[in-house]
Amino acid sequence: MSQSRAAATSSPSSSLTVLELDDERWQDFVASSGFSVFHHPSWAKLLAECYGYRCFAAAVTDEQGRITAGMPLMEVKTPLRRRRRWISLPFTDYCPPIVAAGGNGNRLAAELRRAQSEAGLTEVEIRAELDGTSSSSQVRGYRHTLAMEGDTDAVFRSFSRSRVQRRIEIAVERGIVVTMGNEASDLDNVFYGLHLMTRRRLGVPIQPKRFFRLLWERLLQEGLGFVVLAHAEGRPVAGAVFLAWRDSVIYKFGASDPSALKLHPNNLVIWRGIEWGCERGYRTFDFGRTDLGAEGLRRFKNGWNPVEQPLVYTTLGAEPQGSSAGVAESALGTVIRHSPLWVCRALGETLYRYAA
Repeated sequence: MSQSRAAATSSPSSSLTVLELDDERWQDFVASSGFSVFHHPSWAKLLAECYGYRCFAAAVTDEQGRITAGMPLMEVKTPLRRRRRWISLPFTDYCPPIVAAGGNGNRLAAELRRAQSEAGLTEVEIRAELDGTSSSSQVRGYRHTLAMEGDTDAVFRSFSRSRVQRRIEIAVERGIVVTMGNEASDLDNVFYGLHLMTRRRLGVPIQPKRFFRLLWERLLQEGLGFVVLAHAEGRPVAGAVFLAWRDSVIYKFGASDPSALKLHPNNLVIWRGIEWGCERGYRTFDFGRTDLGAEGLRRFKNGWNPVEQPLVYTTLGAEPQGSSAGVAESALGTVIRHSPLWVCRALGETLYRYAA
């Protein structure tokens, strides 16, 4: 996106500043004020490269031109419904505005609302709660965050004895071996294969395979995350992708072979991710989004003794989408669960970008 194209995005009467993700002002602002890898420019650029949508940063500045508040955004178009939206950010669990010390988040909210109206956008969706403007907020699920301060033994003792500690011990006793992925194939081949089985079992399309290739090249290879794999008798049975930056480690993707679930490899994989963060001084472990209705997953995460909070998203413009797509999603899920693996993969390759 050129600067001229960025400038044309908003109305001349709006004081919202639209920046390239590579703009030094934005990169410096994120480096000094961002708190999650989802704010890091590499994450938004990965999404743009994989799914073909335009990503940029929207900010407000002070009288000296310094950014005081902002957020990354992606412009998403839905051809059939002719909807044009800004989202911060799709395929992302939680992405609140970044507000510098002394900055005004309410001003950013007001300018986004004005830009939404003047640019003719259907809506602006913020993957967080946003105050300071007329908007619609909706609880979309839960966040679970674990404090990792202190030694690893103390963190381990804080977990539920029956639901977490004992299952980790069982995995070790039954010979589960956990390793850190050290090459691209560990992610886009080994983990991807496990993830494909998991997505079919859940009845949802898998991300395009190129997403995982780009994830390795743009983030993990640059020190912004890692992959953990679990093996039973030399066979991969579980894995997880963790993203890490600043003070937090995020559990982004988990996968497993259904035939090995009784060995509890997932517990050992997550524990290795937590250990990794503790050993390197990270302060928070984020278990990622838990959707409403996913009570089994919610109970699993609460066994690790995290802090649970409602996950609220804010919509400027149109009302938040309800459950009108539920019937279609249910039908698609039935097809995926009862079809060969290639069906889940093919649907993901062709349709996943429209899930933004």
